[in-house]
Amino acid sequence: MDAKPKAGPGHINMELGEKEAEGIYSNFAVISHSLSEFVLDFARVLPGTQKSKVFARVVMTPPNVRSLLVALETNIKKYEDQFGKIKTFEPQAKEIGFTT
Repeated sequence: MDAKPKAGPGHINMELGEKEAEGIYSNFAVISHSLSEFVLDFARVLPGTQKSKVFARVVMTPPNVRSLLVALETNIKKYEDQFGKIKTFEPQAKEIGFTT
């Protein structure tokens, strides 16, 4: 499957394979960093299980992580403008959620 970009400068033609197009579900992320890179591990934690599995690891440079943060903030604002504020909760020690 190919993603068709809009015409114009600054657009990148990206190919999206069938497996990648299915996506993965993650309800838990661990983020670590060194001087030169950030590592984002995405996992699923299911109730009643003692062990979880990392389904995807993304390694990025600090400038690219900053760009990702800006893109996420922009998209969250657009989402909330259309659908309303995203409700969040303060997870308890044993609850599932994202960590930093």
